[in-house]
Amino acid sequence: MNSDWTGLNLADLVDLLEPLPEPEPVSMAPQTAGWIWLGLALLAISGLVVRWVRIWRRKTAYRRQALAELARCPDEASRLAGLLRRTALSAYPRAEVASLHGAEWLAFLDRAYGGSAFSEGPGWHLIAAPYRPETTQEPLKPLVRTWIKMHRVASP
Repeated sequence: MNSDWTGLNLADLVDLLEPLPEPEPVSMAPQTAGWIWLGLALLAISGLVVRWVRIWRRKTAYRRQALAELARCPDEASRLAGLLRRTALSAYPRAEVASLHGAEWLAFLDRAYGGSAFSEGPGWHLIAAPYRPETTQEPLKPLVRTWIKMHRVASP
């Protein structure tokens, strides 16, 4: 037994211990090229998705604007007819929409959303509204809301 250690208490012996060496820091960089390529691919896909969403939001801004105006508009056929006309002029080429009136206008509205409620249902009040007093008992707002949300615009 070594005589140098005699008379030392436990606290003195702990002080004689050498500290453990610290491990090398772990690198956060990817260790293989596959992770780098995957990261680049995810970054590119994210960029494309953000771009697509921005384009889609810009193209459908007129719908959100029309729905906001519809929420403030009373259920009057003449006001709703004007809102529908402005919305259609925003979504379709002017040459295709501006000259339509009467039954042709209602047929266009039906074709655009795939229903028949304009020419065969309460939608006919829209073309009669400027010429007669408001006598409709059927609410037109739900029909106009459906058309604004559901009409299909042909891609250019």
